[in-house]
This record gives sequence, structure tokens and C-alpha cells, in this order.
Amino acid sequence: MAGRALKLLRVFRGMKIPGPAVVLAQQSEEPEQLQPLLDDADMEETQEQDPARGHFHRAAQTLKRFLHTRRRKSTTKATEGAAEADSRLSEKQAKPAVSTASTECTENSHRAMVHTAVTQDVAIMKTDTEVAQDISSTNTTPTLVLAPSPDLFKQMGVYSQQQVPAMVRDIHQRLVSRGTVDAHTRMNILSLAKNHPAQVVLTLLRCAPSCDRAAAMMWRTIGSWGPAAESVFPRLLSVMQDWPLHSRSTSSGDNRAAFALAATVVLWVIAKVPECQHTIKFHSAHLLVSLLFQVFVTTEQIPEEVDNFWRVCREEHCLPTKPNRFVVQNIKALLCRLWCDDEGLLALERKRVWDTLLCADTHHYAVGLLAREVRRGLSRLCTPMTICLLKLLTREQPHWDLPGLALLVEFLDVLDLNVCARRVLTIMSKHLQSECTERRRLALRGFVALSKSPLMAESLCEMSPEFLELLRHADGEVVRMTLSVFMNVLQDKDILVSTKCSTTAPMLAEMLVPLFNNDNRHVQLLSIQLFQKVMELRVKKGKQLLKAIVKESLLSLLPYWHDENQDVAEASYKTLLCASRLLKRRDLEQLLTRGQALKFNDGLPGEDESRAPEHLSRALLSLQSPPERQRGAARRFIGIFRHKVTGQQQELQPIREALQVPGREEVSPPLNAAAAPDSADAAPS
Repeated sequence: MAGRALKLLRVFRGMKIPGPAVVLAQQSEEPEQLQPLLDDADMEETQEQDPARGHFHRAAQTLKRFLHTRRRKSTTKATEGAAEADSRLSEKQAKPAVSTASTECTENSHRAMVHTAVTQDVAIMKTDTEVAQDISSTNTTPTLVLAPSPDLFKQMGVYSQQQVPAMVRDIHQRLVSRGTVDAHTRMNILSLAKNHPAQVVLTLLRCAPSCDRAAAMMWRTIGSWGPAAESVFPRLLSVMQDWPLHSRSTSSGDNRAAFALAATVVLWVIAKVPECQHTIKFHSAHLLVSLLFQVFVTTEQIPEEVDNFWRVCREEHCLPTKPNRFVVQNIKALLCRLWCDDEGLLALERKRVWDTLLCADTHHYAVGLLAREVRRGLSRLCTPMTICLLKLLTREQPHWDLPGLALLVEFLDVLDLNVCARRVLTIMSKHLQSECTERRRLALRGFVALSKSPLMAESLCEMSPEFLELLRHADGEVVRMTLSVFMNVLQDKDILVSTKCSTTAPMLAEMLVPLFNNDNRHVQLLSIQLFQKVMELRVKKGKQLLKAIVKESLLSLLPYWHDENQDVAEASYKTLLCASRLLKRRDLEQLLTRGQALKFNDGLPGEDESRAPEHLSRALLSLQSPPERQRGAARRFIGIFRHKVTGQQQELQPIREALQVPGREEVSPPLNAAAAPDSADAAPS
């Protein structure tokens, strides 16, 4: 340091004091250089009064600035050093140059040293304050962000995983006593949450399960910075779905369980942070499924430990008495953020979805209604919600299978099956054979939706034996949906020539014949239409068996040719026409075209005539059935086939007895019509 100071004094060697004449000449030639910018305010003497003293003053100021800069480099903050260095550089440019070459060299070297020091400090500042700059950019109020010290720079790095739980607990304890989050603590919280979200979430939920004031400050701090919130949100959602406790050990060996309901309270706290709204919308699909799941589990069962925990939360935050009502409030708030208008919420209010959602017996029905409105107004959420839902439903012991199935079925129409077709099919198959009627119906609804997609046709064709068993079910709605699945699958042209489907064609045709006389009008119509589709299959194996079944079905189909239901009559006509072509009976085809039912009957093979008493007995049973539709078909059947048992007293006796019951006068019109086929047997349009 002393050596450098002596070098600066060399400017005085060989210096001669100019005389008054020289001074006056300099004043006249360069007047602007006679008023230097002096740093000391109390120095009033100018260079023209004492030129030697002016040179000495400039040299002293140069030495002073050099010493001051070296001292400032080790003691001041980087931002202040950079600002003052810039001001000194501009001051140098404004000052007149020293007349000697040695002084100019000294100032140039000084200028280079200052520039190097400032560049190094700014580089450190940029490295250390990346997080601080991101935080300050999200705050609405201006905050003073100080340059981090070397200790803070070390802490802002990736912490050792074993140290994270202890650090989180330490920050929480300090905030309990302090009550405010300073800049240093803020950056520590954000760095921990960003780099070790799972450790932070579990530790903070365990040390403050009811989310006290200190914990709430930490959670709000995390929610105020996007990267930290993005890291923490998925962990909180996974805790919400592990009812009632989430058990996972931290790096410190702490394996205490965290309440799933505690994570819901935390998300409620974070959701109030304005900077966190983007993160909430990004995870809205997963969040909505998790909230619906929690409504169900908190309505169905509340363990004593959870009830005690909720009592503390209720007193801490003034929450509703029942946790399920608190979760429903969160669902409403989330949908308000997502929906652009109030139409969807008003529709849910009109359908009383919220009250229905809080009842365990009707919860699945309310979930289906809510899913329908979400599909209508927020269709973009259907696929991500389904992906999240499949993870819940594929667990070994699902808690939410019935409501989850109701939610899944509503989304199948708009779901991208390329993403999750196989998993959806596995879940639906699992519930197809369930003893619960509601689960079986929901699964069949799902299969009806899946059968509309060509991607699923081959997979559903492999499940034909399971669907054939359901055709024997006593529930008409189950049979109707099963027939719909077969109808949709057979719409695919590739399936019509499929070997797998052709092998089941005879069995399916045999199962359909008894359904022609079903009480359910939709079942009757679908069975006749599906029978026609089966005959259109290019059957290779079992073709002769299929022809035999079709031949026997002609007597069962003929009475519905003139059914009062126009759809049934038209379907019967087309099916009879297709059967005549399959059997290669051009005579029967011509009789159908002309509308001559009795002559069609006379043209049936002899083996069919032998079964006429059997068909008549079945028609007599239908004659006593309550539906008018069945009685009308039975009357037409008896009228058409009565002459085939003429003279056989044993077969005619039931017919005579049937004519004695009320409504026997209704039997006579078909019998009269049988005598005049040309007027009664008009082909349907």
C-alpha cells in the first residue's frame, strides 16, 4: 500500500512552477480546464491561485479514492459498490486530465481495477439472488432485497435430505415466537419447498397438523412463488387421497401418520394467496377428484382420531362443524374459479346436488350429476380427471369404487380412449359381475359408451361369453344395455367378418329368441334387430346350427309382423326377410313382399308345423299377461296358427279355455282376420 502511494507522488518530480505569464496564457487558451470538480466542499482555492497546490490536490484525491475503493470492496454491499463505482467513473470523465502522462496512466489503472471489482461483485449478486428476484417479481408491494451473504448463498443450495425435517421444524418454531417472515427466512422456506417438497409437506403437516399461525405463514410463503407451489401441490394431493392417514417416513426417520384432512385445510390456506391461482387451475382436475373423494369418505365414516383433529381445526380457523361441508365449500369455490359464468353452478343448485352429495346413500348419484355438468361446461377437464380417477379405482382396496364409477361413466363419451382404454376396460370388467345391482348397471352403461368406439370392438367381442350370461338376467334394464353393447359392436364392418364373433353367433341367436316376447318394449325391439345382425355375420363355424335356430325362430317372429308398435312391426318384417334369404327360401321372401302372412305360415317346413302346439301354448300364457301389447301379439299368433292344430282335441282344449277368460272377444278379430289374409296382412311401410 505504501509503495503504491509513493508511486502516485512521482507526479511532482521535475515539476516546475509556472510564472504569472504562463498562467495567464493558459487561462486565455483553455478556460474550461480552470474549474475542476472538487470533491471537498470546504476547499475554495482554485488552480489558478495555486497551481502546485491544485496538482497536489488531484494526486491526493486519486490516492484517497483508490484507498476508499479497496476498503469498500471488502465491506459494502455489491449493489452499493456498483452504483458508487459508476458515479466515480462518470466523475472521472467530467474532470480535466492531468497534464502529465504519468497521472493519466495512474487514473487508467485505477479505473481498470474498479471495473474488475464491480464485475466480480455483480456476478456474485446475480448468482445468489435468482430466487430473491423471482420472489420480488411476484409481490405486489415493493420490498428491499438485500444481496445474500456467503452463508445464505450456501443455504440456498440443495440441502442435504437428512437435514430438511430439522430445518423445517426449526423455522416453524422461530415463527411461532417471532410472528413474521423476513427475507432470509422466506428464501430458506422457498428453497426447501422447491428442492425437497415431499420432506417439507410431511414434516410441516406433522409438526402443525391443524395449520396454526406459524404454519399458515409458511404455507402462504410457499404459495406465493410459482416453482415452490408447483412442487408442493402434487404431494398435498396425494396425502388427501390416503384416507384417513398418510403414512410415509421422512429422511429423519419420522414415520408418524399425517391426516389426509390436514392437507385439505392446507390447500384451503394456500388457495387464498393471489399468486397461487395459476397453480390451482393447473391442478384443478386432480384437485376436484380429490375433493369429491374426501366428501364421500368424510360422509361415510369419521374415525375418532380424525374427529378430534377436526375439532382443533374448527376452533383454529372457524370452520364448519362437519368436515364434509367444509370440503363441499372448497368444491364450490374451485368451480367458481373454473367456470366462466354461473350457469353450471345454478344448474347444480337447481338439482340440489350439494345436499345430495352429503348423503352417503345418494352420493354416487350426485357425483354423476356433477360430472355431467363438468362434461358440458368444462370438457377439457374430463381426460385429466379420468387419469387421476383411474389411479384411485385401481387400488387394491378402493374406498370410492361406486361414486368413482359413476364419475367415470359420465366422461367416457368425451374421453380419449387412446390414452387409457385398457385400464378403463379392466375396471368396467371388474364390476360387470358384481352382486351390487347399481355397480352392474353403471358398468354396463360404461360398456355401452365404450362399444361406440371402433377401438374397443375387438376387446368387447372377446367378452361375449360374459355378456351372454347377462341376457338371462331378470333385470330388464341390464338385458337392454347388454343388447345395446352387442348392437354397437356389430356395427363395425370388421367385426362382421371376425372369427371370434362368428363362433358365438349361434349361442347369441339362441338367447335372443325368448326375448322377442319380453315385457320391456326396448328389449323386444333390440332383440329382434340384433337377431337380424347375427344373421348378417359371415359365420364359418356353426353355420348349420345357426340356420336351424333361424328356422325355428320364424314362428316366434311372425306374430310381430303386424304389431301395433310400428318399430317392432318393421323390425320383424326386416328380420323375417333376412331369415328367408339366409335359408334361401325365395317363396317365403315373395310372400313377405306381398304381405301374405297365412300363406307364409303354410310355406314353413314340416318340422316347424310340428312345434305349432308349443308356440300356441306360449301364446296362451302371453294372452293372460297384463301388457296389452303382449295380449295383442298372442291373439294374432293364435289366429294365424289355429288351423295347424285343427282336429287335435288335446291341443284345442287350452284354446277353448282361453276363450272363456275376460277379453275372449278380443281373440275373435285375429281369427276373423285369418280368414281374409288379403285385407289384414298388409306389409308395413
